[in-house]
Amino acid sequence: MGLGFWKRRGRRTLIAAALTTTIVAGTAGWASGHEQRPLTGPPPGTASWRADGTLGRQLPDPETATPARMASFFRGLSAAEQHRLAARHPSVVGNLDGAPTSLRYEANGLALRAEHARARADAQDTALTPQSRAAARALAERCADLLTPGRRVLAFDPRGRGQVAEVYGDLRTARHVSVVVPGSDIDLTSFDRTKEVYGTPAGMAKSLYTAAHGRTAVVAWVGYTTPVGLGPDAATGRLAEAGAPRLTRFVQGLTASGAPEPAVFCHSYGSVVCGLAASRLPASDLVVLGSPGLRADSVSDLHTRARVWAARDDSDWISRVPHVELLGMGHGADPTDPAFGARRVPAERAKGHTGYFAPGTDSLRAFTDIATGATS
Repeated sequence: MGLGFWKRRGRRTLIAAALTTTIVAGTAGWASGHEQRPLTGPPPGTASWRADGTLGRQLPDPETATPARMASFFRGLSAAEQHRLAARHPSVVGNLDGAPTSLRYEANGLALRAEHARARADAQDTALTPQSRAAARALAERCADLLTPGRRVLAFDPRGRGQVAEVYGDLRTARHVSVVVPGSDIDLTSFDRTKEVYGTPAGMAKSLYTAAHGRTAVVAWVGYTTPVGLGPDAATGRLAEAGAPRLTRFVQGLTASGAPEPAVFCHSYGSVVCGLAASRLPASDLVVLGSPGLRADSVSDLHTRARVWAARDDSDWISRVPHVELLGMGHGADPTDPAFGARRVPAERAKGHTGYFAPGTDSLRAFTDIATGATS
């Protein structure tokens, strides 16, 4: 091997070492992160679902049945049978990819009311610690917010830091559908926070839905455990590897329920999730913004039929993250590099890491065209 090879390898090793030091030590502006335990497996209440024999036959297993199989199962039920299952197993049906959209809304309403009542009781339980009662009060308030009339909750799971998916528009009649996948620090309590609103999935989804004048239904999806801060979880693919199958099932569930293949918008660490899911994701477009990398060296490495787009504005701090993947650290090539092969989204008017969906930006205008099929 020549001297050039060893020089290139040495540079990559030095970059990886610097990246590791930056993350672990929390230097160079990186915040300290806390290791998260990813939420995996079937929906809560699955054991009761598996034991249910009220229909006279075994119900399909939420853990192993495909979304297409679930969609077929529900099509074979009467309306009364569907509603009965939703009432008996709201936490399962509400999170069951492939179940009818309206039935999932109904089931999640029931699950939210039950969780709201439980949390309110815990908030008044003097046997619990003050911290536990405060957490219960916060959860009760969160459930009350989600129960506001007009909100369409397509998924709800209070376990861990909590997960949720909310729909803007009508999935049942939409000619176009978009899904927003968030990055770090997003969970049940923060997915629609008012601070840095365009960095939240709800803020991004609402902005896109408004800009498109209702020509696309948009789903704000918080269905995986995101990193907290910018520590080791954000620099490795561990949480993305756990989240990718969940995103795949969710999108497969949308299409199995009759929705068109969506445009999937992936912000920051969410793009790592999307990159790992890409080969199995039934999507028309894959749009990454503020991406640290997709764990791929090029578009061809993603093995996707979707058109791949990439956006990054000059003021986004993500540009200072080394685009390498070595010894499990980093997420690989820069998707905005022409050599990667993605279509470039203009983002000159976007500001910072969370400004891509801000009204009036060229990036939002381009996203709207992608979401509504106005691009070639």
